[in-house]
Amino acid sequence: MTEIPFRKPELEDRQAILSYLAGQGFQGCERTFANIYLWARFYHVVWAEVKGTALFRSEIDGVYYYSYPAGNGDRKAVVELLMENSREKDVPLRFHGLNGKEYEELEQNFPGAFEIVWPGDVEDYVYETEKLINLSGKKYHGKKNHINQFKTAHPDWSYEPLTDENVEECFQMALRWREYNGCEGDPEKNKEMCVALNSLRLQKELELRGGVLRAGGEVVAFTMGEPVSDDMFVVHIEKAYADIRGAYPLINQQFLQHEASEYTYVNREDDTGEEGLRKAKLSYHPVFMVKKGTAVLKGDKI
Repeated sequence: MTEIPFRKPELEDRQAILSYLAGQGFQGCERTFANIYLWARFYHVVWAEVKGTALFRSEIDGVYYYSYPAGNGDRKAVVELLMENSREKDVPLRFHGLNGKEYEELEQNFPGAFEIVWPGDVEDYVYETEKLINLSGKKYHGKKNHINQFKTAHPDWSYEPLTDENVEECFQMALRWREYNGCEGDPEKNKEMCVALNSLRLQKELELRGGVLRAGGEVVAFTMGEPVSDDMFVVHIEKAYADIRGAYPLINQQFLQHEASEYTYVNREDDTGEEGLRKAKLSYHPVFMVKKGTAVLKGDKI
């Protein structure tokens, strides 16, 4: 049995990992270096370079999940290796986060060997960037109203990019947001806030773009993201005070206008199955959803 040399993703691995992800046409929010690195501690993510590909493995509730091998190497041989290891160790082989193209290749190389499900709560919402900047037409009337209410209530409002000069203020705002939203008593919210705080701390190293919204000179919202492909930008983090009407739609609009207008599409990630978040994301009228499947060898339960 060939042991795969998995290791934790480190900041020094950024360029190597990006070289495997580049040019693959990925659209899912997980297929960026910052997402991989920042969530690694929570999902025990490790990676290895195998047969000219990058292979990622996560662990959830004691079960291993693999990403489909990324890169231009021998992906079929990598899957064969995983199938061999799975048989010898008598453990299920599971792929997660599969896009349609990857599943087609898996089915072509191994006809009928895998079963797949497409969970709805992990689909990413994708929008046309230009539409979220201009907010033209009746369907965005409510968003524009909220933005105008914010501007009327805070005539001294301002937007600025995230920099060394304002990152500490955003960090302190995030700590207050965590307190106001009861994150300490909610494990999932707490994970999300840890990722947000680490995103701020490592913004330069991860080469994340960020934006900051002020009212009365104080930071009331910030957001961060990065490209996933040549034509798509992913917004990973977006925090605003919920009691300040219009802060969320305004930071969204301003950030895209100033930091990501060159991208045709913006991915605003999934809704985690939360009804309120689903309604909020639908209210921006996604142009399509990024489906992500989970596939297992037949005979194993998904």
